[in-house]
Amino acid sequence: MTEGRVFDGPATYRIRVQGRLDPHWSDWFDGFAIVAEPGGQTLLTGRVADQPALHGILAKVRDLALPLLLVERVSDTGRTTDGG
Repeated sequence: MTEGRVFDGPATYRIRVQGRLDPHWSDWFDGFAIVAEPGGQTLLTGRVADQPALHGILAKVRDLALPLLLVERVSDTGRTTDGG
């Protein structure tokens, strides 16, 4: 089993959901930027303090019954942590 502590600190995440969210939901999603995308999808991007904070954001997605399409941890430069 891998050591999960590397993911315990602050990080920026992109979360894509099926469905439309108006940008006014940003406050409810702890300041995440909300951008409508083609195909009826919405991209949420923001920084979380730790894994429990990320799970809190994902719980809000669940509570709105939005199908979850992507959860991606990104570096501060906007590139994926694996260099992609």
